[in-house]
Order: sequence, then structure tokens, then C-alpha cells
Amino acid sequence: MLSSKISRTDRDPGDDGDGEPRQKSGVIADNDDLMTEILSRLPVKSLVKFKSVCKRWLSLISNPHFCHIHCRGNPLSVSGLFLHKHSSLIKPEFDFVPFDGNATGIPFRSLSFIDDATGIKMVGSCNGLFCISCLKDSERRHTHYIYNPATKQHTTLPRPVGTNVVALNLAFDPSKSPHYKAVCVRRSGESFEIYQIEIYSSETGSWRPSGNPFYDSYEVVFHNAVYWNGAIHWIGMLETSLYFDIEQENLGTMPMPPKYEGQDEGGIVYFGESRGHMHLIEIYGPPATTQFDVLEMESDYSKWVVKYHVDLDALPTAYPEMVLNYHNPLNLYRYTFHVLCVIRGEKEEESSSLVLNIPVTRRIGTQANYELTAEVVDASTMVVCTMMPQDCSAEANMGSASFITSRGAMIDYTK
Repeated sequence: MLSSKISRTDRDPGDDGDGEPRQKSGVIADNDDLMTEILSRLPVKSLVKFKSVCKRWLSLISNPHFCHIHCRGNPLSVSGLFLHKHSSLIKPEFDFVPFDGNATGIPFRSLSFIDDATGIKMVGSCNGLFCISCLKDSERRHTHYIYNPATKQHTTLPRPVGTNVVALNLAFDPSKSPHYKAVCVRRSGESFEIYQIEIYSSETGSWRPSGNPFYDSYEVVFHNAVYWNGAIHWIGMLETSLYFDIEQENLGTMPMPPKYEGQDEGGIVYFGESRGHMHLIEIYGPPATTQFDVLEMESDYSKWVVKYHVDLDALPTAYPEMVLNYHNPLNLYRYTFHVLCVIRGEKEEESSSLVLNIPVTRRIGTQANYELTAEVVDASTMVVCTMMPQDCSAEANMGSASFITSRGAMIDYTK
């Protein structure tokens, strides 16, 4: 009896005597399909750590097919905001403000893989990938990088075939394909109004022209692009805007919101996408600089509709630094704030968030009855306001708003 007890004590606690559990775990560990299914259910931060467990796990997690499976099973969400410190433009440093309040595990603070750079700029982001532009001392043309802050992997894009590059935009949907595309808009020949589109595919690693040169009659802003509905979208300064369908490789038009009499001062302050919805914010004032609508484009490109009405009249009381107290002919207050992004709720009936940046201003003197102010570098307040759908609430729910304070200026956010 004693020997029997000793035998049970020495036995593996998870073994029933014939080694069956250990054999089963070995079968799972040796089966790539089962391991892929298990690992695909884990968050990205855990996967980054598990890459160092063994070479086999590194190979599985790094496989583009695995990335595709993981993204299909894990809906994209906004984890936080990246802040660019303006005090270090040549060798920029970044802060990360998480929305969950957990400041650990900051994706990156600097772009150490870029050397010999005189100026680095984030020119766009798309579903977790950053497009970075820099002008090196030894060259006269910009170099572009695609960077994944979650995996810390980067790729140097080859230069487009043509010169006179106007903008470079990113298209990436990990739920459909592990590959991304870059869309380059460049001037065609000597004309400033005729453009050519070139496409880079990460699958082929090369550029190629797409379609024929086209004439821009809408005064389109090509450097400010939004990827949505399988297309790159650009805002026009007139009544019509453009979009480029990535798969069909053709241009289409979409309307701009109608302008009304008296809308002379102000304009577009935000253009972006969140959870499969494209939004636009126009602010005209004064005096309506603290009240505005968040518009959403219909999926058939027929029109913009009001999704939220935002009322920020209570905000200057909480943040008096946003009030510009200079005199103007209408004797009205003016306010300074920047709309950083709109973050939709996971479900249609859930609340969404509006993220604002309030720069800190400092009075530096007066001239011709006007106060002169200047923004304080690397000092600002970030405010997150809760919004309910237009059919549920006519105003932004300031009573339940949460507030995040940070220093810096937001450049982009990753999903």
C-alpha cells in the first residue's frame, strides 16, 4: 500500500496512469491547424510575446495567413492615440494615450529604424498600419515606410515610377487580405491639374500605373485620404469629391454636403472612418463654433446624413483656455479646439466618442485692439465626449463624458 501511494505521488498530476493527457497535449502541439486556431483567439499583445517562445510559434504567428485569420475573428477597435512631440521634429518622439487607461506596453516611442532623416511625418494610417514619410539629408526625394507598431515590423517602399508625387495613401483591410496597397497620386507631365495614379502591392512588391491620366476639376485635397468601402476617398473643395475603387481601379464621384447662405467662415475640420462608417465634420462660425453636426456618408454615395448633433456650449466653462478673448467686429467669443477623431460604438445603438484637442494658448501682447496669442508647444488637453445617435439624443452627452489629459498633438491612431 505504501509503495502504491508513493507511485501515485510521483505520477504527473495531469496523467491518468497511461500517459493519455500528455499524448493529447503533444498531438495539439504538433498540429499546426489546431495551434493556429488556439493562437488566433489571443490578443495582439500576447501574440507579440509568444513569438519568442519557440521558432515554430514565431513562424506560425508571422505567417500572413495567420494574420488574416486573427483579424477575421477579432473585430478591430481603437486602442488609443499616438501623440507627436513637436519639440523633436528631426528625431521625433511619440507618446501613446490608451483609451482603457492602461499605460503599460507602449507600442513605440521613437522610429529607430529610420537613420539620416531631417524630417519625419506620419502621412496616414489604415487599420493598424502607419505610412511614414521622411526626407533624408543625402537625398532630395522623400522615402516612405510602412510600419506596424504592434509587431514593430517595417517595410521601405520602392519609389513610384514617376516623379512629382502629390500624395501617397494606404489601403489595408486585414479581414479580407493580409496584403496592403499604397495608392500614389502624382502630376502627369508639366500640368498642375492632370494626375496619374500608381498602385503598389505588398504581394508583388512593385509599382504599376493604373488607368489613364485624369483632370481634377473639383480642387481635390489628395493628401488627406480615407479608406472606406474598399476605396480611397478624397475631399473636394467644391460640390463634388472623388474616390478610387481599389479592386475595380476606377474613379468615382460623391457629393459634398450642401452649403447654405452665410457659411463663409470655417470649413471641414474632420474627415475619417470608424468601424465601417465614414464621417465628415464641418464647422462654420461664429457664433456656432461650439455646435456642429457629425455627418455620415451613405454606403451608395447618395448623400451625407446627420448622425450626431454636438453641443459643446458647456465645454468652455470646464476648459477656459479654449476661449480666445480677442475683440472682433461682431463682439463674439471665438474658441480654439481641434477634432481629432470620431470613434463609433461596436453596435449601432451604442454610444460613440468624439475626441477633441484643446491647445494651451498664452497671451503675448495686443495690436490694433486685438490680443495676440500663441500656442504653447507640447502642452494641450485631450477631451473625450460621449455621443448618442441622432434618433436617441439630439446633443452630445456631456454629462457622462470622460476626460483624458495629455501633452502633445495627436497625429494618428491605430486600430
